[in-house]
Amino acid sequence: MAGIPQKQVALAGRLFGMVAYVLDSRHRRIVRRNLQFTHPQWSRNRVRRLAKRVFQSVGVTFAEICQMTCFSSEDILRKVRIRGKENLVDCMSSPEGVILISAHLGNWEMAHLLASCYLQEPLVLVARRIESQTLDRWIQRLRSRFGSIVLDKKQALGKMARALKQGGVVGLLIDQGTKRSEGVEVSFFGRAATATPAAALLARRYNSPVLPAFCVREADGGLTLVVEPPMSLQRTQDPGADMKENTQRMTSAVEKAVRAYPEQWFWFHKRWKWHYPYLYPEDLAMRRRRREKRIARLNNV
Repeated sequence: MAGIPQKQVALAGRLFGMVAYVLDSRHRRIVRRNLQFTHPQWSRNRVRRLAKRVFQSVGVTFAEICQMTCFSSEDILRKVRIRGKENLVDCMSSPEGVILISAHLGNWEMAHLLASCYLQEPLVLVARRIESQTLDRWIQRLRSRFGSIVLDKKQALGKMARALKQGGVVGLLIDQGTKRSEGVEVSFFGRAATATPAAALLARRYNSPVLPAFCVREADGGLTLVVEPPMSLQRTQDPGADMKENTQRMTSAVEKAVRAYPEQWFWFHKRWKWHYPYLYPEDLAMRRRRREKRIARLNNV
């Protein structure tokens, strides 16, 4: 499987994506609404065209991830390019460790595998659990196959702090929303949203450099890990203001990358649900029905 040409993998992924686009009306609706919400000047035809490309991109990523389970570290280093490798290498001498921030853009699973193989050092990763236990175990094995440690986000902060104090590399996907009680309010695509303050909090406390890094698909179909220079972060006498400002700067770095590769971002997230729940009424109603059924079952026990 590792020897299947990339063009064939991409073709299979695009076909899978188009089938999903036709059959998965729920996610098709979420993607279109997110695109129209963030780009109100776009026509419906333009939104539809990009939505199809989003599904195709995710299909290709899924096909690539399946093939990645068979890759050796040499395969990964040979197949994926790095742009800005000097930014990564220069920061590795930092005694305060390094924080890599990324997003569900391009092939996000390849990003940390390549970084680990290139640096010849395991990373400490933070990831949400997947509801399907079978799928969760499968993706956890992929993420940890070169020694990286995968932490559940609910108990991650202390272990991330220890890794940074030991000069390690911590990787965070920061593009998903959080509950208002757990996040910081930011502007994302000109709309209010919440974002995790974990990277900003750790960077301030341990003076660790923060590097945006995104594994994107280029015009020729190949993957490139783009590593940006260390971010300029605010540091004043007001930790709360610094955390909010720096979380916004990191969110803006994600937005810049998504605008550069809009078809490659995972627009399936209900990213603005806490501030604009009217965008996803069907999903919120479904969640309410599930909660009511769960309560009814408990009451009948």
